[in-house]
Amino acid sequence: TKAQRNYIHKVKLSSDSLLGLINDILDFSKIEAGQLVIDHIPFDPMTNFQDVIELMEPKAVEKRLKLSMSIDPELNTPLIGDPLRLFQVILNLIGNAVKFTSHGHVTLNAIHLESNDSTVSMKVVVSDTGIGISEENKHKLFQAFSQADSTTTRKFGGTGLGLNISQKLVKAMGSEISVASVLGKGSEFSFVLTLPRSDAK
Repeated sequence: TKAQRNYIHKVKLSSDSLLGLINDILDFSKIEAGQLVIDHIPFDPMTNFQDVIELMEPKAVEKRLKLSMSIDPELNTPLIGDPLRLFQVILNLIGNAVKFTSHGHVTLNAIHLESNDSTVSMKVVVSDTGIGISEENKHKLFQAFSQADSTTTRKFGGTGLGLNISQKLVKAMGSEISVASVLGKGSEFSFVLTLPRSDAK
């Protein structure tokens, strides 16, 4: 029945939320214990980006947001890195963008910066037209168990671990997440990665 489907849907949402919390705590514990390992395996960046968009699209549609992706064709080449951790970082950034945006759009851009026979450099940018972040609260973003302010926590929920974990993952890949934001107008999170080509000779 409709009521039963509604109950099951709520159970599923609660289960997903609990699983996300457990995964965040496990990742945080692993990082704090110095046990974080970044893999170096061949992967297709285009597929990685597309998988994130496909996973987040239902939530964007539910909120009537436009979720789009723009990937430089120059990045359509096999690379060596950690596709699971890269997926995790981009998923967190897009998940936050969707969560904190009530109207407008969320965009994933992957920009080719430079390449040679052995490496490829790219800039990954996630932008939104969401609530934005004030200058005084930007320094809190990457702190563990912290969000911009208590109002954000009450309204949107979350553990305050996602960005902390993402920043440490990106740093382990040799980069750092940067943020530009205007309160009430949106935010842009970005990082640059230089990865080896898997077909490098």
